[in-house]
Amino acid sequence: MARIKLVTWNINSIRARIDQVGKLIEGDNPDVICFQETKVQDHMFPTEYFEERGFCHQAIAGQKSYNGVAIMSRVPLENITRRDWCAKGDARHIEARLPGGVTVHNFYVPAGGEVPDADVNDKFAHKLDFLDEMTDWSRDLPKDSKYILVGDLNIAPLESDVWSHKKLLKVISHTPLECEKMRILMQAHDWCDVMRHFVPEPERLYSWWSYRAKDWRASDKGRRLDHIWASPDLKAHMENMVILEHARGWEKPSDHAPVMVEFTV
Repeated sequence: MARIKLVTWNINSIRARIDQVGKLIEGDNPDVICFQETKVQDHMFPTEYFEERGFCHQAIAGQKSYNGVAIMSRVPLENITRRDWCAKGDARHIEARLPGGVTVHNFYVPAGGEVPDADVNDKFAHKLDFLDEMTDWSRDLPKDSKYILVGDLNIAPLESDVWSHKKLLKVISHTPLECEKMRILMQAHDWCDVMRHFVPEPERLYSWWSYRAKDWRASDKGRRLDHIWASPDLKAHMENMVILEHARGWEKPSDHAPVMVEFTV
């Protein structure tokens, strides 16, 4: 039985923060890294940088300036597939199968804009449609297979996933409608919330801190927008989880911290 160390990270431009990626690799030595918001077309992705560091197996789905997801791996990847969610042509999902039959689904869910009203905000309407499509997809997944779903899902579903439940009820990422959509999505495949499996409520758990806060650590006005979910057959294989908050304090950081999980296959 092999142990795999997997990191999910909204990098907010892979080329702009390649030095931070190097620090992560050197300090935490992951086997697999799932990136979101790479913001680069496939042919411009820094593939050689990762190959030089042992990540010779790569799955990339990019587009110019926006979105983009990728899986960089030191272990073989098979059945690499990208899906066009909501028929928008966006690079928001890529999947690949790891050794041991575990399929990784790497998602970047739309943020949704500023106004939580689908009638006047097309971005919010897109986010809700995206979640509905994910729910239908989750419902159709075989129950006896091993899946791990990771990424920036842009929803902080629980009261202890945000710095102020009351103040954020009308803020996109924590509105009751989004939280209910996520609850239904999780039930559709009986997904296990791995992060909350290791850090149960009501303990505070954040993975994102706004750039607007000059001293983000002191104010600690965070949200848990990044997630790791496991299918029922994979839940027992989860070993531990940690949010690498120190990375948020690096020079020129992403506003998201990496989240790392270890599991056996």
